Amino acid sequence: MSDEFYRMKRLPPYVIAEVNAMRAAARAAGEDIIDLGMGNPDLPPPQHVIDKLVEVAQKPSSHGYSQSKGIPGLRKAQANYYARRFGVELDPETEVVVTMGSKEGLASLATAITAPGDVVLAPNPSYPIHMFGFIIAGATIRSVPTTPDEDYWRALDRAMAFTVPRPSVLVVGYPSNPTAETVDLAFYERLVAWARENKVWVLSDLAYSELYYDGNPTPSILQVPGAKDIAVEFTSLSKTYSMAGWRIGFAVGNPKLIAALTRVKSYLDYGAFTPIQAAACAALNGPQDIVQQNRELYHKRRDVLVESFGRAGWDIPAPKASMFAWAPLPPALKEMGSLEFSKQLLTHAKVAVAPGVGYGEDGEGYVRIAMVENEQRLRQAARNVKKYLQSMGINTPASKGAA
Repeated sequence: MSDEFYRMKRLPPYVIAEVNAMRAAARAAGEDIIDLGMGNPDLPPPQHVIDKLVEVAQKPSSHGYSQSKGIPGLRKAQANYYARRFGVELDPETEVVVTMGSKEGLASLATAITAPGDVVLAPNPSYPIHMFGFIIAGATIRSVPTTPDEDYWRALDRAMAFTVPRPSVLVVGYPSNPTAETVDLAFYERLVAWARENKVWVLSDLAYSELYYDGNPTPSILQVPGAKDIAVEFTSLSKTYSMAGWRIGFAVGNPKLIAALTRVKSYLDYGAFTPIQAAACAALNGPQDIVQQNRELYHKRRDVLVESFGRAGWDIPAPKASMFAWAPLPPALKEMGSLEFSKQLLTHAKVAVAPGVGYGEDGEGYVRIAMVENEQRLRQAARNVKKYLQSMGINTPASKGAA
């Protein structure tokens, strides 16, 4: 009897878990850790959403098995969201399925459409499930860049020309987790044309659709005419309504892919708890002022983060979207590598960040900083980082006499 399980052998150690374990140990020891590592919203959901959860949970009929594909009202609410936000018409019966967060949806779709040996194109760096959902399903990953420039298109064409078997799926995710990069509708128009020409399915992860900071709303790939022929898009209530632990997301788009995902899910689960689905309807159908408020709050945190860390001696590019900053290591410490740097920050500055290498080898040299603490805590983190940098012999602006 072998203890070498096939899928376990295909999974590398989860690098980010190493830092998470250190953070947990430090907190257990009573240390005050400023946690900017996990993208875990610190804000509460809207009150009317919580009220709906409580109301429906009081009903005895609400505690049986739910619908795996999602209750009809919730699928209709998501279709209405796409109509008002993107001008995209969706059939709630054939083009929408409720998932337990976008992460589960991506993994279940990978299971549904992947045969062992298939080649999947996934960005590097990217959110781990974009790669590992398919690796678990038996696929081989060919990496393409995350940055959406001309190198990206050259990489796609090279992959189609020189990969055997030809890739059958392309994963995209903008605004990107972890890099916070964004794309415009022209990018998606070019992508849809490329995918149709090359007969490739496109899976778009749009988890951060409502967290944008330049007044230019993030587009959906489904806004492109004909996109539904080749694309499915994943969204989530986790960040938009601060409902991360509720595990409600959606896949929408191509009916064939939605049917495959729905069928696999029918074997794997009975759907989210009905009161949670009813409360999710209240989030999508109710007042949307919370969405704008959250966007403005994260925008302010972004500005505080960039300004205070910059004054501490660590220049961080301002992200255009998402709840993350993708920060290059301070040049003097670049040789340390992102994992060791993250450990050093945790130990000496009491600040937790996520090592970039945990999102793929091309993430080396960066860390991901989540804007999930209030402005006061972000400024405290910057003061701690400044002391650490000075202890490493790095001159910060203030130590040079700057304001």
